[in-house]
Amino acid sequence: MSQATPTLSRARYSFGPWARITGLAVCALLTLGPVIYTISTSLRTPAESFDLPPQIIPSHPTTAAYHGVFDQIDVWLLALNSTLVTALVAVGQMITAGLAGYAFARLEFRFKKPLFGLVLATMMVPLQVTIVPVFLVLKSMGLTDTLLGLIIPAFPTAFGTFLMRQYFLGMPKDLGEAAMLDGAGPWRIFRSVYAPLAAPGLAIVGVLAFNYHWNEFFRPLILETSGQNYTLPLGLVSLQGNLGTGSISVVLAGVVLSMIPAVAVFVVGQRPLREGITSAGVNR
Repeated sequence: MSQATPTLSRARYSFGPWARITGLAVCALLTLGPVIYTISTSLRTPAESFDLPPQIIPSHPTTAAYHGVFDQIDVWLLALNSTLVTALVAVGQMITAGLAGYAFARLEFRFKKPLFGLVLATMMVPLQVTIVPVFLVLKSMGLTDTLLGLIIPAFPTAFGTFLMRQYFLGMPKDLGEAAMLDGAGPWRIFRSVYAPLAAPGLAIVGVLAFNYHWNEFFRPLILETSGQNYTLPLGLVSLQGNLGTGSISVVLAGVVLSMIPAVAVFVVGQRPLREGITSAGVNR
């Protein structure tokens, strides 16, 4: 028994890493499988896109579908609209989340807890419930069918406010108290002391906001009617053709093109995103 126990322990220890690797490989395959299929199909001819079972590697790779995307829609205009909207929304959410999170974490004012609870409650309300009153307000202001109508209502962010509040709560109070003794006011304390330390947390808000609003479809569908104000996800719908008779290869080629900026932003922002999460855990 004394000899069998170490043998079983070694076998269990050697099997553990392989089980984890196998599990991670399966999860990665399930996650990346649709992406691989999308890229593969975008490189096929329209006839090959209907092959069953589908082939992972196209027999005759071609970039004709990508040329078809540029021929059917104004990709550059759609990409410019999406970039403008998502970039301004990301910056706006970083500002509003930083200010609101600092106020709920460090300032004392009446009804602070009920107001914060009300902010969190808005996360439970689906966008489909609020889109009608938002549309009516924007229509009364003359902002429907404009890019500003997509940008301004997206500035407030309940999740970003909650995230930054928790981030500021994890920072030492001594820093603000020392600045207050030097005569700094609340705004100066926020701008010079806490805001620079919260840069990783603000980066999280910005990256998540960019990736979400880059792929947003529902609000542009409701608020935009002119093709010149379409964002990229909304413009890609026209690739389907009448009654969905468009080429699958062309549609998926447009999807691949739309993924490139979001993937690039995530790759560039991966380091501050990781640092923000880990530093928040250390601060707590």
